Amino acid sequence: MESPLKQKLTEDLKKAQKDRDECRVSVLRMVLSAIHNAEIAKRAALEEADVLGVIAKQAKQRNESIEAFKKGNRPEMAAREEAELSILREYLPAQASREEVVEAAKQAIQETGACSMKDRGKVMGKLIPQLKGKAEGQLINEVVTELLS
Repeated sequence: MESPLKQKLTEDLKKAQKDRDECRVSVLRMVLSAIHNAEIAKRAALEEADVLGVIAKQAKQRNESIEAFKKGNRPEMAAREEAELSILREYLPAQASREEVVEAAKQAIQETGACSMKDRGKVMGKLIPQLKGKAEGQLINEVVTELLS
């Protein structure tokens, strides 16, 4: 069974093709291709959280490209990547604030009974699936490290 988000992406791709929105068509094709490749690697249909993870990964790549193009003095390429990123953000849930990540981390620490950095893996294992697509792994890692040290 296909995830509702993947169905929405497919429907939006058809609409973008009818509207001749080349940028949107390109981005949606790329995302659907990445989802398809992830399904092949997993040998099963992706669940909603996994589809969100693929979209978040695509968005992260766009952010890195934007920075690289700005450093390389290529504003036209950076603008194109920003347009693609704005399309990807439409499909991602609102990003969690640092305070929300701290709250979720405190709850995960309490539930796992973690008390030192040795227990970081348990906490991260519980927290990452919960915040997938809503917060970057780097932020989650920072917060958990702060709270356990």
